[in-house]
Amino acid sequence: MARRQGDDDGPDIGTVVTPSAEFPPLNPEELGTLRRIGDRWRADQPGELPVDPALGRHGVRPTPTRFGRLAPIAMFRPDEPGELVATPPANLPGSRLGRALSRLRRGVLGPPLTSSAVLYERMRKLVALPILSSDLLSSVAYGPEALLSVLVLAGGGALGLSLPLAAALVVLMIAVGISYRQTIPAYPHGAGSYIVAGDNLGAGAGLTAAAGLMLDYVLTVAVSVAAGVHAVTSALPSLMPFTVPLGLLVIAVLLAGNLRGVRTAGNIFVLPTYVFVVALLGLLLVGYLRAAGRGFAPVPPPAVPAAEGLGLLLVLRAFASGAVSMTGIEAVSNAIPAFRPREWRNARTTLSWMVATLVLLFAGLTLLIHLDGLAPTTGQTLLSQLARLTFPTGPWYGVIQAATALILLLAANTAFNDFPRLLFFMARAGHAPRRFLHLGDRLAFSNGLVALSATAALVFATFGGHTEQLIPLYAVGVFLAFTLSQAGMVVHWRRHRGAGWQRRLLINAVGATLSGLVLVTAAVAKFSQGAWVVVVAVPLLVLLFHRVHRHYQALNAALALRPPPVAPAETGPAEGQPGPAEGEELPQQVRHLVVVPMARLNRASLRALAYAVSLGQPTLAVHIAPEEKESDRFREQWQAWGDHVRLETIVSPYRAVIGPLAHYLEALHGTAPELVLTVIVPEVVLRRRWHGPLHSRTEQRLRRALRELPGVVVTSVPVHLAE
Repeated sequence: MARRQGDDDGPDIGTVVTPSAEFPPLNPEELGTLRRIGDRWRADQPGELPVDPALGRHGVRPTPTRFGRLAPIAMFRPDEPGELVATPPANLPGSRLGRALSRLRRGVLGPPLTSSAVLYERMRKLVALPILSSDLLSSVAYGPEALLSVLVLAGGGALGLSLPLAAALVVLMIAVGISYRQTIPAYPHGAGSYIVAGDNLGAGAGLTAAAGLMLDYVLTVAVSVAAGVHAVTSALPSLMPFTVPLGLLVIAVLLAGNLRGVRTAGNIFVLPTYVFVVALLGLLLVGYLRAAGRGFAPVPPPAVPAAEGLGLLLVLRAFASGAVSMTGIEAVSNAIPAFRPREWRNARTTLSWMVATLVLLFAGLTLLIHLDGLAPTTGQTLLSQLARLTFPTGPWYGVIQAATALILLLAANTAFNDFPRLLFFMARAGHAPRRFLHLGDRLAFSNGLVALSATAALVFATFGGHTEQLIPLYAVGVFLAFTLSQAGMVVHWRRHRGAGWQRRLLINAVGATLSGLVLVTAAVAKFSQGAWVVVVAVPLLVLLFHRVHRHYQALNAALALRPPPVAPAETGPAEGQPGPAEGEELPQQVRHLVVVPMARLNRASLRALAYAVSLGQPTLAVHIAPEEKESDRFREQWQAWGDHVRLETIVSPYRAVIGPLAHYLEALHGTAPELVLTVIVPEVVLRRRWHGPLHSRTEQRLRRALRELPGVVVTSVPVHLAE
């Protein structure tokens, strides 16, 4: 059960995402099984190892060689008895290209951070506010315009409906904001829609919310970058032909900034958000002073011919379009573990600041646009029009446009913070690839960041960077997650009744109802405009998540520890127990047959054969010959060598090698399923990549083919070329 609001006696280390999440501990049942297996374990091990595993702990440490390009470490240092610690890089790889790439990587991302630094890579409120609110606050730059762009289809006279619709949206913002304020202390480990809906409504609802959130985050990046580039091209029309390259460049910069880690990303993105808020507050102040000079009399909007009739469907479409101003309101609840202690309290305070600022800016801009009689036009945003009208002279128009462009371009950073964290929680539950559990050099979820960037770049380029084509896809995924999260909280309060639970349930019920109404409205009203893509994509993503989870369930079942059989190992497996070839964990139950494929008698094959015989297990050599003549010649050479190992030759008149050998080994294993066939393959290791096409690489193809055979272990004995 999640920790409740009052349980705050100290910082909860469980709320911190650490690198150890990739290595979950064994549960008590698994530990008991492991002990029973250990009690039966018998293996003949010499008393002393032939080398010092401590790497000469009290001597001179060896220096790295070619493997510096694979693992950026200088070497190891002793830490505790039986434990070595990899040290940070001391020098660069040996090749010129390796040194250049290493310098570039370190220059862009910075030096790696230790795993323990994750406790300090968290945000205080003043840093978290701009990082997590950039998406929410930046949406006021295009949210009012999205609302008015639909109303203007009914003519200039319909623009007056913007005020009641804006009032309804303000009510929705406050209701959803208060709902999420309640969610945060109820789920202090991370209150994302995926977790809340899955915990209270079932796995299907959680995955549906996750699918909606993932689409939301991808579209957040695409829409924010598109709106930011549009703001730039509004001020500098000559850049219009470069819309797509500019947007892709911004996505790359955002990726690089976030790969540097949470704190560094915060330092990069803090200033633009605060500058934008201050610039808009200045715009509102001057704009309302100008309106007060004329007694707040609204200027009539321009005469715009009606393209559609004014009806309920158009009004609902306008409301749903304006609701995109709320995207990002859930960001704080998703990122609770990224806050400093007390995590949930700091997150809730930050959310309150965000919602209050959103309401002030959205309501203030919508009313000021109405008072100044502005209408959407092609080629220039409404905010640009308002800034030109408010500041006809001086540098302030440029300042506002620059601040707007920056916040819109950086608004995508909210998605960069939350999307990888969502994938982390999904991967931890087995609904996403486990690679998303990994923390990179800078303790950022590098794989999730790259996945978000690549997907958003594809969407942005596909739609040509046009905001108006992307927004119809936006609201459905956003409010699907809102609705499921708030409905989940209603169930949560009914289950965990406490002081004031009925009031809290009512608040979340109101949030769920209003969010659900917007969801249905957006799905119906914008279905033909592109919302059908999200309606189709969500169930497909949920199906994909289920398939991933099914795979991990099968994997876990196959790798789960099994109790040892009752029968003694020497007499074979007990009845009903799996044989050794199926993966028993006791060494005395494993019976070997070592097989060495021999193409020709040379240094590589003899070395593999010597290695096989040194293991002290029964050994068989196998030769594939294209004709009887070659088979006889190889046997003569084998006799000249001394016939120290049993040889079996297979004649392959159609000159195939891999297929006949794989089928032979499969048949061999079928005659004695209790045996483990250890196939030792000689492999020539090339020093240069371009030498690859000069060799057939039969050993690699053989390894790939034999991996599919159960009860067969494939290993290789490398022979390194001097050049």
